[in-house]
Amino acid sequence: MTTASPTRFIHDLGNVGTAVDERVRQLQTGYLKDLSESVATLAKLRRGAGRTIEEAPELVGLTTNEAFYEHFPLDHPRIDDAEAAVHEALTLYALHQQSKREKGMHRRGHELGAAVRRLMPSGDIDEPLRKRFVQAQTANDPRIRIDRLRAIVTLLRGEDLPLDYGLLADQLYDSRTRAGAERVRRSWGRGFQAYRAAKAEPADGQDKDGAAPAE
Repeated sequence: MTTASPTRFIHDLGNVGTAVDERVRQLQTGYLKDLSESVATLAKLRRGAGRTIEEAPELVGLTTNEAFYEHFPLDHPRIDDAEAAVHEALTLYALHQQSKREKGMHRRGHELGAAVRRLMPSGDIDEPLRKRFVQAQTANDPRIRIDRLRAIVTLLRGEDLPLDYGLLADQLYDSRTRAGAERVRRSWGRGFQAYRAAKAEPADGQDKDGAAPAE
């Protein structure tokens, strides 16, 4: 479970999550250094946020590379799911990082359920936001899920709250099977319910529980 504690639990990443984590770290480092290539790439990826991979053919070549296809060769039975998950995670990250020049919005250990709970007042539930979160959890259509996640990421950006995009990518991949979707629902719900705010919240330039930000 992911909670606000002195040691944040960090999930191991699968092949999809590792690919996204490495790609986001590269883009994030470049963006924070104002490197033109990273800035331009994130601007292009941002246009795909909230759209499925089928709806954004203009992003071909910006999400996956040859290293990705070493783990997911062209005859892999779930290559479509893997490509879609990478696309969704990277485009959501690009939206999340927009205009954030002082710190990265991708940080390992920041799970979606806990991040949503952090958006709410301490000891209270924001019912419209909770419903949006539940809709993302229970969506069977990837288009609905990614649309609800886009709205949540926009709120996280507004509050300078980071997210673990490697973990999110693995979960988006897993959610494309029936059993996987149930695992992801439980994980997101558990993170939401288990989160407890720390007594003193430090400035978000430093991760409040000591987790090192992704470079």
